[in-house]
Amino acid sequence: MAVIDFGGVKENVVTRKEFPMSKARRVLKNETIAVIGYGVQGPAQSLNLRDNGFNVIVGQAKQFKRDWDRAVKDGWVPGKTLFDIEEAVERGTIVQLLVSDAAQRAIWPIVKPHLHEGDALYFSHGFSIVYQKYTKVVPPEYVDVIMVAPKGSGTSVRRNFLTGAGINSSYAVAQDYTGRAEERCLAVGIGIGSGYLFPTTFEHEVFSDLTGERGVLMGALAGIMEAQYEVLRKNGHTPSEAFNETVEELTQSLIRLVDENGMDWMYANCSATAQRGALDWKPKFKKAVMPVFKELYERVKSGKEAQRVLRACGKPNYQEQLSKELDAIGNSEMWQAGKAVRALRPKAPARKITRGTKGVGGRARN
Repeated sequence: MAVIDFGGVKENVVTRKEFPMSKARRVLKNETIAVIGYGVQGPAQSLNLRDNGFNVIVGQAKQFKRDWDRAVKDGWVPGKTLFDIEEAVERGTIVQLLVSDAAQRAIWPIVKPHLHEGDALYFSHGFSIVYQKYTKVVPPEYVDVIMVAPKGSGTSVRRNFLTGAGINSSYAVAQDYTGRAEERCLAVGIGIGSGYLFPTTFEHEVFSDLTGERGVLMGALAGIMEAQYEVLRKNGHTPSEAFNETVEELTQSLIRLVDENGMDWMYANCSATAQRGALDWKPKFKKAVMPVFKELYERVKSGKEAQRVLRACGKPNYQEQLSKELDAIGNSEMWQAGKAVRALRPKAPARKITRGTKGVGGRARN
């Protein structure tokens, strides 16, 4: 492991230098990785593993035709590298449970009986294990329980892999039956294209992740964007101007400066007027939202947010309700303006993608 100084606090991280792809392939040479679910994370992680030369199969319920057809389109072959869930779990030695949290609870009764002694049960989110009081996902004692949680959506995991950049991931071991749980975990983490991996626990990953996605990453970001846009529009600004000042400049310019060298560097490389205003108003926004974040974290920690997710996502009409909520956002003036603005951006030349070796189905044992 490499020891990195994070603002005065030293942490251990695992990079590709300490754990190269050649080592990952040696660790997993006798393993069959069964990726269960071809929705969000499943396609990215399975394709990255396949392109890196690992032995990968996919398990997907046929009744979800869109996901099954997508898997076939991506080159997974029914009966060879694409199976129903039960058979994929039966064939796999590392079982990546990458369906949604609510779906994990639903399919667990058909997954558990097909786990064999010495298998590894892999997650990319600790939800089902941390909130097992509600999910009923209790792994048998004869398997490893591991997690690699990429810090990005499946789309980002795949895109960053194709550019060679990789994406940061956290990792954790909840149960080490074989004595090899950590090396298996790290090997898969490198295999899916992680830039570097940092240790965590299932509990810490869930608490930080649920807080982050409801907060800065998605919920808070969307909320403050809508608030600023509406204030600008009510004061006579055009949709184009309101959107550019609220979203476009953030995503296409300023956040890239933050990404390159940090917030202070971004402040130092904008106008003096913008710099002074940002420094003056930052404390006001922090004071305003701190109570909201405290309430959010307590709801995550207590399990109330988990119960809300399972209750809402488990309803028979959830997809219909979700579509209405997403349509309301997409059809709003703000995001219709965004669609028009994006259409005006200069188009970058398309990149040619060359795939690597495809995996072969089957169950391998050490």
